[in-house]
Amino acid sequence: MNTFSEERSAEVVAASFANTPDDRLREVLGALVEHLHAFVKQVELTEAEWAAAIDFLTRTGQKCDANRQEFILLSDVLGVSMLVETINHRAGRGSTESTVLGPFHVVASPPRELGDDVALDGKGTPCLVSGQVTGVGGEPVPGARVDIWQANDDGYYDVQQPGIQPELNLRGLFTTDADGRFWFRSIVPRYYPIPDDGPVGQLLAATGRHPYRPAHLHFIVSAPGYRTVTTHVFVADSPYLDSDAVFGVKESLIREVPEVDDPARARSLGLENPFRTLTFDIVLQR
Repeated sequence: MNTFSEERSAEVVAASFANTPDDRLREVLGALVEHLHAFVKQVELTEAEWAAAIDFLTRTGQKCDANRQEFILLSDVLGVSMLVETINHRAGRGSTESTVLGPFHVVASPPRELGDDVALDGKGTPCLVSGQVTGVGGEPVPGARVDIWQANDDGYYDVQQPGIQPELNLRGLFTTDADGRFWFRSIVPRYYPIPDDGPVGQLLAATGRHPYRPAHLHFIVSAPGYRTVTTHVFVADSPYLDSDAVFGVKESLIREVPEVDDPARARSLGLENPFRTLTFDIVLQR
């Protein structure tokens, strides 16, 4: 008989999935059961601890709504988001490395013209963001879609502050020109805490971890014939580069953001003087 016991628990449960028509689903469930049961046995989980875990997951789901995804946040702080992203988007030689999507790409970025200002709330240090999208052979990629979003100078995304920030603040969908170039006006990104008023924040507090992310700007770049990349660019002098709460920092994605003191150039760009510049070239794999 295929009876349940402590020793054979994973084997018995995995066998119950033997008739699963989908091969991949059967493989994933079998591995999940194997590792989950091994974990329970290793730590000798108590009934009270398992009840607390179920309560934690229940509250995590209850914290989710149209503008907040607490389960993505949980995946992020456990490093699972970063691991899945890294496995599925291994960078080829010379291509831009990927990093986590994050929980705030929850609305479609508005199409904008090259050079537009995405900072609609008037806060922050003005910054010209520019770059070129190329293939690994150096060929320009015209018509690439460059989707960007970032937090405001107070450290909040627009969807976190409905009625406070302008709708679609600091978001934009740009199309590269004939040379694969893009540019837009924004503000210098700043570091900020991930939302820590829910179960994930309680987990961080219980483990002595801080909730902060270093200053960064999000990108999703896509073009026909090329692999889409989801990535960030990080500000070189930002705090928390070595302790990002969601493990998203990669050295190749860190950039200096120098100051420019040039009144004539600032006027031509529609920026206050002095301003900062952030250059982030993106290389796509075919």
